[in-house]
Amino acid sequence: QVGRRAAAQNLADVAAMGAVPVALVVGLVLPGDTPVSWVTDLARGLGRACAPLGVGVVGGDLSSGESIVVSVTVMGDLRGRPPVLRGGAHDGDLLVHVGNLGCGAAGLALLEAGYGDADLTGTAARCRELFRVPSPPLEAGPALALAGATAMMDVSDSLVRDADRLARASGVVAQIDEPDAPGALDADLALLEPVALLLAGRGGAAPGSRAGARALARTWVLTGGEDHGMLSTLPRSSLGHLPRGARVIGSVHAPRPGQAPGVLVAGRAPASMGWDHFH
Repeated sequence: QVGRRAAAQNLADVAAMGAVPVALVVGLVLPGDTPVSWVTDLARGLGRACAPLGVGVVGGDLSSGESIVVSVTVMGDLRGRPPVLRGGAHDGDLLVHVGNLGCGAAGLALLEAGYGDADLTGTAARCRELFRVPSPPLEAGPALALAGATAMMDVSDSLVRDADRLARASGVVAQIDEPDAPGALDADLALLEPVALLLAGRGGAAPGSRAGARALARTWVLTGGEDHGMLSTLPRSSLGHLPRGARVIGSVHAPRPGQAPGVLVAGRAPASMGWDHFH
């Protein structure tokens, strides 16, 4: 799982620039008493993540240290296209997402609550597996680039935080539509509500309310990370050329007088931004 996870999250970074992955290098730090079986399992996981793409690990570096550290670098081929960066979003663009939202956060919550393999079915089991082994829509990155994406990144830390980073880099305001509105993020919320209700009843507690479950699902969707879906901006003329699974979740506009670039959710600044590595 560690090998597959390390590959997936880094393959997503390359796809989010519009490139097709071609090779990986791995830097590995290991304590001297690390079992050889752990290392071979790590290699097996990397291979499983890479095999469907026809790529693999072509080299890297090995060092000893007090803790296990796995550092993956992915190289990709842009096939003659310029890279899609964070800083290219324009006034009037659509804000588009492809992939899962909130599933990784829900899966982490299930693991922290102590749910085992035999305890979960359906969406809950899927969420826990997606936290352990993310499944980013790698093919969507190059497809969005071909459709005319002006800016793009994968959602590593949270939808609102990464949309904020994209907006600030582009000097624009990224407006995420009201999550409960039909056609925006309501399908994600509906998917995760039963998982939130399951957690509310953990340990014999009375099941939570639907409103409470909806609020928790909303938190997962907006501020949960590690789903590694593709977040991009595209001109409205690209609407008919979006790849399968893409949905419009908002829009981009130039800052009004006195307004700083950044992200808004239904016209308001988010109460929480999600994960920050250095906070």
